[in-house]
Amino acid sequence: MTALSEQDFRLEADRALEQAQHALLPLADQEGFEVELQNGVLQVVFDTPTAAKFVVSPNAPVRQIWVSAMSRSYKLSWAGDAATFSLDGESLNALLERLSLERIGGPSQ
Repeated sequence: MTALSEQDFRLEADRALEQAQHALLPLADQEGFEVELQNGVLQVVFDTPTAAKFVVSPNAPVRQIWVSAMSRSYKLSWAGDAATFSLDGESLNALLERLSLERIGGPSQ
C-alpha cells in the first residue's frame, strides 16, 4: 500500500468518486435509483423496495474512502499497485456495484 500525501489523496479521492458516479449511472438508469455527487460526497439513493441511501465520502486524516451502506461501514484504502481505493482487493466501483445490486435484489431481466 502506497501512502498518499494529503493533496494527492484529495485529488485521487475526487477522481475515484467521479469515476464511481459514472460507473453507476447506467445501472441507476436501468434500475431506477439516483447517484448524486455534491461537495465531495457521493450518495446513492434508493426509493424501492424501501427508502435507503449509501454515503461515500473521503476521510482525509486516515487517507481512506468510507462507504456507509446497508447498516455497515466499509473503509477503502489506496492500493497504489492498482491505482484505486480498495478493500480486500475489491475496488470502490466493484463494491458499490455489488452493494447496489444486493440492495435492489439483483439486475432486472
